[in-house]
Amino acid sequence: MSSHDPAVLDCPFDFADALEYDPALDALARRGPVSRIRLPYGEAEAWLVTSFAGVRQVTCDPRFSRAAIVGRDYPRMTPEPIVSPESINVTDPPHSTRLRHVAAQAFTRERVAAMRPAVDRVVAGLLTAMDEAGPPADLVTHLSVPLPHLTICELLAVPEADRDQLRAHTMRLLATSPDARQDAADAKACLRAYFAELVPARRSSPGEDLLSTLATAPVPEGEEPLSDDELAVLAVTLILSGNDTATCQISDIAYLLLTRPEQTAALARDPERFPGALEELLRFIPFRKGVGIPRIALEDAEIEGVQIRAGDYVHVSYLAANRDPDVFPDPHKLDLERPVRPHMTFGWGGHHCLAAPLARAELDSAVSGLLTRFPKLRLDVPAEDIEWDNGTIRRFPLSLPVTW
Repeated sequence: MSSHDPAVLDCPFDFADALEYDPALDALARRGPVSRIRLPYGEAEAWLVTSFAGVRQVTCDPRFSRAAIVGRDYPRMTPEPIVSPESINVTDPPHSTRLRHVAAQAFTRERVAAMRPAVDRVVAGLLTAMDEAGPPADLVTHLSVPLPHLTICELLAVPEADRDQLRAHTMRLLATSPDARQDAADAKACLRAYFAELVPARRSSPGEDLLSTLATAPVPEGEEPLSDDELAVLAVTLILSGNDTATCQISDIAYLLLTRPEQTAALARDPERFPGALEELLRFIPFRKGVGIPRIALEDAEIEGVQIRAGDYVHVSYLAANRDPDVFPDPHKLDLERPVRPHMTFGWGGHHCLAAPLARAELDSAVSGLLTRFPKLRLDVPAEDIEWDNGTIRRFPLSLPVTW
């Protein structure tokens, strides 16, 4: 289908009005569960799947391959592909199974429970520093930005002197402007080179950190242990994921609660409700723009009654799936008492985020810590005066001035 075909919709997905839901994405989903789109970058059109059932099918069906996009100028949101060709995010079984088996050992419920005291200590330290600095304070600077980065660096035992540099590389990689392409590619290379040096040292002299755990993890009989290069790429993926999702979500959750004081007060009175409320907040928040990494159909297939041809690109929208009225009644309403059911904020299927238990622990610690430590926390500026990110694929406030 050519780019001039009226059935192909141009989708810049550049909507960035606070945490309002992208009306273009909503309109696409209302048209039907599968649409034909063109994104800002890449060689071709793609299918976009927006229904919960359709997204679930694509993410669980081996006929739709992420590995097949490697080496191709696939349709995407950023000028430079964020993901490295060797990343676990663009592998298929059985290779991805091997990588995920090792990585999953680092994020079992038991290991994350053991990590929780370290997360709580980081949160307590950051909130103490914010309290001592005195109101007003910027919640993004004091909590959202440092917590995920400090936590993942702490878990990987990245030397303190290197942490600011790694954070800067991560931010450069997430930019969406056309002139940022070379800078993003350089940042990716720097991150890769950094961990390529760190991994051999941890393998030869392992400690108690996450990188040492990954380097020395047992592998199933008959399989090769992960190479130094594979581990370096895995570490880069963890740094990117940790900074991206959790940083946005801490700020976004705080913003939503601070602009809904009556709901915040109810949560503060009944903290045991927070885990369920957190799942609703995660479902509701459009924490990024548009779509992520596509797949390629390896053979002809049918999705929600639409014929997909072998070789076609297929994108899914986790954001739209989280607003599917067939799964979440009145989906555009934030209902903190909504019965908990699985959502797609951390992905689905073979590429579900392995570190989701850690992200949940960070969010629970950060937000419940805020509500407990600062019961009178409130915005220090009108909500309409808050400045939002519009230069990356993410949705979050650049600053969140608060007082108490």
